[in-house]
Amino acid sequence: MATEPLHFPNGAVLSGASLVVAETFGNRISAFDLVGDGRLGARRDWAVFGPRPDTTDVGEAMGGLTVAPDGMCLDAEGAVWVADAGGGRAVRVREGGAIADTISLSPRHAYACMLGGNDGKTLFILTSSASGPANAAKRDARVETVRVSVPHAGLP
Repeated sequence: MATEPLHFPNGAVLSGASLVVAETFGNRISAFDLVGDGRLGARRDWAVFGPRPDTTDVGEAMGGLTVAPDGMCLDAEGAVWVADAGGGRAVRVREGGAIADTISLSPRHAYACMLGGNDGKTLFILTSSASGPANAAKRDARVETVRVSVPHAGLP
């Protein structure tokens, strides 16, 4: 049963018989095995990027993250592309935490990503110069596209 707290859960993908969840303020990606009746098993580390910040202050917490995993998508090799909300990049992560590829988007921030296109090898990344209510009036969000070598898994 999934009872351990998640630290600002964001992007989620189904990978085989597991639900994989990005935890923005957890500095990690967690996984839960899917039990035969549809319930989630215990949480396990899928990737840990560093210690979880020991603060409730959002600014301090963001400053203490190695990767702030936000939206993510699964590729055909079982790795995930993760929008790093604090790092101005998208990273391709393998189970265990190895970062296999990095796409710099700085000074913009990345908040979501998805593989698609005709061959599934276009990574669409949602970016903006900042987030939060105070920045909503900027209206400078955009979708960046980058070609990658491994296509998406499943749909879309």
